[in-house]
Amino acid sequence: MAVPYCLSHEWNEMHPFDRSAFYLLLSLLRFGVNTARFSSSSLKFSVAEYQVSQAEDMSNRYYRPEKPVSGKMRKLKELMLKSDNRICADCSAPDPKRVSANIGVFICLKCSDVHRSLDADISKVLPLTSDEWTESDIDSIIEVGGNSYANSIYEAFLPKSYPKPKPDSNNEERSQFIRSKYELQEFLKPSLRIVSSKMSFRTFESKNNLDHSYMSNNSKKAADMRKFIGELKVKVVRGSNLAIRDMLTSDPYVILSLGQQRAQTTVKKSNLNPVWNEELKFSVPQCYGALKLQVYDHDMFSADDIMGEAEIDLQPMITAAMAFGDAELLENMQIGRWFKTSDNALIKDSTVNIVDGKIKQEVFLKLQNVECGEIQLVLEWVPLDE
Repeated sequence: MAVPYCLSHEWNEMHPFDRSAFYLLLSLLRFGVNTARFSSSSLKFSVAEYQVSQAEDMSNRYYRPEKPVSGKMRKLKELMLKSDNRICADCSAPDPKRVSANIGVFICLKCSDVHRSLDADISKVLPLTSDEWTESDIDSIIEVGGNSYANSIYEAFLPKSYPKPKPDSNNEERSQFIRSKYELQEFLKPSLRIVSSKMSFRTFESKNNLDHSYMSNNSKKAADMRKFIGELKVKVVRGSNLAIRDMLTSDPYVILSLGQQRAQTTVKKSNLNPVWNEELKFSVPQCYGALKLQVYDHDMFSADDIMGEAEIDLQPMITAAMAFGDAELLENMQIGRWFKTSDNALIKDSTVNIVDGKIKQEVFLKLQNVECGEIQLVLEWVPLDE
């Protein structure tokens, strides 16, 4: 709609909302509407309503509510301002822009690139200012306390001769140090070498070899040992009062599985109280689960029938073994215990003992999901360096 020339100056000076009212009035006049029906007050009301609706629309378009700052976030920001957290935990570069949430260290951009190349369960890298922070991430880094506390653990056994990277170090030097520090955990106290959030442990060279651990031969050895943390020997001793699956008896055998590994005893013909005394072996990975046991009745012409099952929690034994170190240097004693509870298959508490320089655990299990049956096992833990 054209604006009269005489009003052009005033038009340019008009507020946009007044222009809208002007157009509305002209439209009404153009189409012959009785303007008497529209009093000045009602017109002002209509224009006012239009102005409010436009203002609300613009306000909603650009308004973004602020997130409330929690007490934990305030603690995190206070932690960021500490002097030791104002430099990179790995190369001492100033003003770090990233953090490894699960390790609890503040790191620079160059070191964060190496951290990102590690498995996420080793180092979870986040920007200092990020919406990706979770409550558990904040809890983790607050609990550690920052660079100085983390380095007192991860660099506790750092040899003086080991070349720690500097802010201008190349990526190869940076990568070698970070992987040795966090992935291989070469500089930790041996009993604290943690490999997962479930507090499982790993073993590497003894303290006497740490000064040379960065050399190629020992680094290769440590890399080869990354996949497994030790060997588990399981002696299947005997079964008692096993369930009947044939006419009057059963032909039982035992299957043990740890992850994808699986081992089996021989079949005992027509025997509800079999004695096996057979040893089965497993390599224990970094992130291990329960050792699963199943007893079956062997059939010639049909599928084997299940005669019960149970699970063995390995954590009490492995944690105790790693905490006490070389069993050959210790006298016979109890070092751990797996407690009988309502949600496990134990008949009684199972103790972890050092016996003649070996770490052993005798386990008595009541078979689950079956009418009767018990199994006796003896576990033995063998560290990787043996």
